[in-house]
Amino acid sequence: MEEQILQTEKGNVFYWKSDHWDAGKETVFFLHGLTADHSMFDDQVAAFEKEYNLLTWDTPAHGRSRPFETFDFGDAAEYMKSILDKHSVNRVVFVGQSLGGFLAQSFIKRYPDYVKGFVSIDSTPYGFGYYSKFDIWILKQVEWMAHLYPLRWMKRAMAKQVSATQKAYDNMMQMLSPYGKNELCHLMGLGYAGFLDDNCELKIPCPVLLILGEKDRTGKVVQYNKEWAKKTGYPLKIIAGAAHNANVDRPEEVNACIHDFLSGMTR
Repeated sequence: MEEQILQTEKGNVFYWKSDHWDAGKETVFFLHGLTADHSMFDDQVAAFEKEYNLLTWDTPAHGRSRPFETFDFGDAAEYMKSILDKHSVNRVVFVGQSLGGFLAQSFIKRYPDYVKGFVSIDSTPYGFGYYSKFDIWILKQVEWMAHLYPLRWMKRAMAKQVSATQKAYDNMMQMLSPYGKNELCHLMGLGYAGFLDDNCELKIPCPVLLILGEKDRTGKVVQYNKEWAKKTGYPLKIIAGAAHNANVDRPEEVNACIHDFLSGMTR
C-alpha cells in the first residue's frame, strides 16, 4: 500500500491506497475503530489487494493523523470525500469497524450516491430508536470517567475487552501505544460525542452486511446489532470465537463474509 497525505486546515490525514491502482476495479475503503489505526485491517488488505482497489486511513486524531485539532463526523465525511475525489472514485464500498461504521453512515448521510455497499463490523446503527436515555447519558460520561483509571491499566483493559485472541490483543496494544492519558481520554470523548451529535434517522440506499463477533463485550453492541438486523432485514453474520475486533480475531471468517458480499454485488 502506498502512503498518501491529505492536508487539511486542522492537520494532516494519512491514508494508504493500493500500489497498483486500476480505474476499472471496484474500490473498498476500510475504516478502523476508535483509538485504533489502519493496521487493524492488515489481513483484509492482504486478502483483497489483488482483486480490488483498496483505501485505508488513520482517522483524524488517530495513529499517524496526529496531532490534529478537534474534528466532528461532518469533517471526517468531507475528508473521505476529498480522498475519493482525488482518486476519481465515485462509487465505493465501505467496510467500517466500530467507529468506522459510524463514519461510513455519516458519509452515507451526506453523500448516499457515492456508496455502493456497506459492511459493518461490530458497529452500531444510526437511528434514535435503538438507544435509551441511559445509553445516551453513559456515552456523554465516557471522557471524564476514563480519567479515573491509570493509563497502563486502561490500555490493557481496553485491549482485553475488544479481543478474544492474543493476536488481536497485541494489535490493539500496539495501536494504543502512542497515546498519553489526556489524548486518549479526549479521543474517546470525541468519538462518542461525534456520534451523538451526528446521529439521525438514516435510510441506507445500498446493500448492507452486518458482521458481529460472538464474544463482543463492548457495551450493548450485540443487542444493537440484533435489533438492527431485525428492524431492517440486513443479513447478520456472527463470527464464532471473535470479540469486538472480529476482523483481527478471526480474519479468515470475516474475509469470507466480505468476499461473498462483494461478489454478490457484482453478479
